[in-house]
Amino acid sequence: MADYIFMLETRLSPDQLKAVGLVQELARQHNMNVYLTGGAIRDVVSGFAIRDLDFTVQGNPLRLVKDLEQGGAKLRGSDDERKSLSVLFPGTVRAEIHMARAEVFPKPGQPQISPGTIIEDLRRRDFTVNAMALSLNPGSRGLLLDPSNGIADIEAKLLRILHNYSFLEDPSRLIRATRLQARFHWPLEERTQARYEAARENNYIENISDYSRGYEIEQIAYEDDPVHVMKALEREGWMKALHPHWSSAKVDASGIAALLKTEQQMRELGYVVDAGPVRMYFLTGRFSERECGELQKLIPHKEFVSAWRNLESEAKELAKRLGGKEAATPSRTWELLSNSRPETILFLEVTSRQQGVTQKLRNFLGKWRQTKQRLPFPEMAELRITPDLPVYARLMEDAFRLLLDGKLRSHDEIMKFLKPHEPPPPPPPPPVRRGRAAKPNAVAKPAAGAQGAAAAPAGAKKRRAVNLGAMVERATMQAPAAAEQGKPAAASTKAPSPKAPSATNGAVKKAPAAPVKKQPPAKPKPTAKRPAPKKKGGSKPEKTKGRDKGKKKR
Repeated sequence: MADYIFMLETRLSPDQLKAVGLVQELARQHNMNVYLTGGAIRDVVSGFAIRDLDFTVQGNPLRLVKDLEQGGAKLRGSDDERKSLSVLFPGTVRAEIHMARAEVFPKPGQPQISPGTIIEDLRRRDFTVNAMALSLNPGSRGLLLDPSNGIADIEAKLLRILHNYSFLEDPSRLIRATRLQARFHWPLEERTQARYEAARENNYIENISDYSRGYEIEQIAYEDDPVHVMKALEREGWMKALHPHWSSAKVDASGIAALLKTEQQMRELGYVVDAGPVRMYFLTGRFSERECGELQKLIPHKEFVSAWRNLESEAKELAKRLGGKEAATPSRTWELLSNSRPETILFLEVTSRQQGVTQKLRNFLGKWRQTKQRLPFPEMAELRITPDLPVYARLMEDAFRLLLDGKLRSHDEIMKFLKPHEPPPPPPPPPVRRGRAAKPNAVAKPAAGAQGAAAAPAGAKKRRAVNLGAMVERATMQAPAAAEQGKPAAASTKAPSPKAPSATNGAVKKAPAAPVKKQPPAKPKPTAKRPAPKKKGGSKPEKTKGRDKGKKKR
């Protein structure tokens, strides 16, 4: 499940994702199950450009009209019989919202419609690659419904009908099969090809309804290469079914080529253009006014027809404004064109024959956009003029317009203009609060072991070294006095153990002992010989050292 949601989120444009989210939320509020179906799922899976969205709801979508308009969508048309809506979302996202239905054909091209389940709706469709649905409901979001195994046909790049009477029941599927073949370069499956040939020989196309004719006429205008599709339909003989006088010879070939080139340029600049009505103007460039009127009556979406009819009048009005005082300077021309409809700019750029108007349009789409690169963005960052500044957008627009009008020519002039807008420097950081220092007379406790000695403060090491030196000095001075009395030195005057750890092991270094003053040796006093102490148990007394020395002399 998660894989298809990931594909959906990565393949749809941001505007299309917003449209999907809006329809999903409105269906939930009205307790309707909603599915993304048809060509949108086919293009998401196959990797082709997603041209429009197709939603299927289990309920009446006409109840959603007011909520859709409040959400920013524009109603293009509706069909009460099929319970369907044609909607244009912000960003020129075209979408169809229709009721899940079942169809029965008592006569070719004339279906009887009744509400149905989502599976019944998928089984009534034209080709297996269009008979898939992706659930957008909270309990099953991301679940793919594919009762006719359309995924396998997408992998095989085949077009396959769902049942043997598909072309008989709805002859418009013959036109759709040729149109999809020309777009994707996918062949018909073998059995489908046989049914296609039989339908053409038996002239099933005569039973096509006016609604289907108008729908297919509009779809040609939204093809990536409409002339190529028209020629493919013409070879099969389907163009006469759409209009008896419409063929590739009626197309303004040079105009449609220039239109596609300018349209691509505007899309690269970030413009979202609904180019279908503009394309239809050139696809019927050699039609008479009466023939254009006949074609326009067949198209079910009246908003499309209205945009087609108003192209010339809107372009004429914009050309008049471009030639007047409203566009006297480059900056004013930029403002005027920035507030105009992209479709009008596209049409006027291709059809205008006024040199001044054409030059302004080309400067707007090309030369003037490069002027923004002259702004010194590195120096602006040093001045702290960044997008975080509240007046940044307005400041950039003013600088850009002055550059367009030639009022800022050099780098120094640009910096002189920007300098007064430099924000004040940020306040200095607050002082760091430090802890209270240790008292000077405090003596650190000696640490145990080598690690404790290494961690002791330097002052404690010095004091310990001085104490050791004093102890050595006292022991040295007391040694002669103890020798005179024949007593050993006191235990408290012993020198420290020589097994102190070295400085390299983290122990305290021994300070050098204080110099000891030499004193003259004291004369020994005569002492009386003392009798040797008797041993316990009546043993003989020990021999003295003097007697032992006398024996050795003898």
